[in-house]
Amino acid sequence: MAALTHPITIVGPTLPYKGGIAQHTTQLAFRLAAAGQDVELLSWRAQYPRRLYPGELEVQSGEGEAFPGTRRDLAWYNPIGWFRAGLRQRGPDRLVLLCLVTAIQIPAYLSIAAAARRSGARVAVLCHNVVPHDASSWQIRLVRRLFRSVPTVLVHSPAEAEAARNLGAHDVEVAALPFFLPTEVTAVAAPTAPTGRLLFFGFVRPYKGLDVAIEALAEPSVDAHLRAVGEFWAPPDELRSLAERVGVADRVELDDQYLPSDEIPLLFEGVDALVVPYRSGTGSQHPRIGHLAGVPVIATTVGDLPDQVTDGVDGFLCAPGEPAALAEAIRRLYEPGVIDRLRAHIADHPPDDDWAPYLAAVQRLAAAAGRR
Repeated sequence: MAALTHPITIVGPTLPYKGGIAQHTTQLAFRLAAAGQDVELLSWRAQYPRRLYPGELEVQSGEGEAFPGTRRDLAWYNPIGWFRAGLRQRGPDRLVLLCLVTAIQIPAYLSIAAAARRSGARVAVLCHNVVPHDASSWQIRLVRRLFRSVPTVLVHSPAEAEAARNLGAHDVEVAALPFFLPTEVTAVAAPTAPTGRLLFFGFVRPYKGLDVAIEALAEPSVDAHLRAVGEFWAPPDELRSLAERVGVADRVELDDQYLPSDEIPLLFEGVDALVVPYRSGTGSQHPRIGHLAGVPVIATTVGDLPDQVTDGVDGFLCAPGEPAALAEAIRRLYEPGVIDRLRAHIADHPPDDDWAPYLAAVQRLAAAAGRR
């Protein structure tokens, strides 16, 4: 890969904030620095009003190392601070890369972008989700306004690229989301026989389809146990009631807790498959984690999931939002010899390190920003 010549300021959540996007921001800074890039990481000391996220926002251990010299200057309640942070981004060779996570932060990003351009810097947007999950009309209007102001964008799939262009982005770069868990994941010992245990993990939100997985267990063709581990964004009582209503309460375990990255590999012991039943999605590293653990993955055909799972080879794909379709994929998993065959393929074809093409995309993004 060619040397990365443009100094870059990455603006987004980072450690000790928890979750995959903070991990990605942190890993991106480390990887760019390792490639010889001059990198500054600018983050938040207060991302948004506390009432919007009642859980703990930060995690104190288990998520890897913070990027040295990270500045946590931004606060949702301090517009003057946004503008000052942008003014510090001086020089025509500097790229300011705004990591778009939630529309709530777009007013801050607009202010940072305006001030950075006043200081001579170039600006681009890295989109984890072009349109936030369950977006309202006012959120979409904010995204459109951001792309009118900053039309150079990096997205993680062709579908997201189309969505960005439809909202006003002009220079759109596409790069597959790389693996960014700060913990090594290695294959767990395979059980001597299928255990009937399936795993779902991560933040539990409606678009991730855990309710679909619970309903799939009630299909006559399925005799399996599902464990769901992660922080629930709403009390899990409704999902427990659903499990009782469809008659699978004894086969569903809901473990409402945030799981630090260094504990994730332990989840896969004795598991037959990872289930990723998303209704919608853009980029996810869950299939990669499952395959690194040596476990087949059952996923839906949304976002980049079909790019990571080959149906019948290292897992199964099914239509989103359809319990019967997910149940059929689970039934196929438990046909004689299938789990062993899938595991053998995964062992022979471990996932590649895909950071090199991602960093190359950042380099192209910097050049595209410079043409504006």
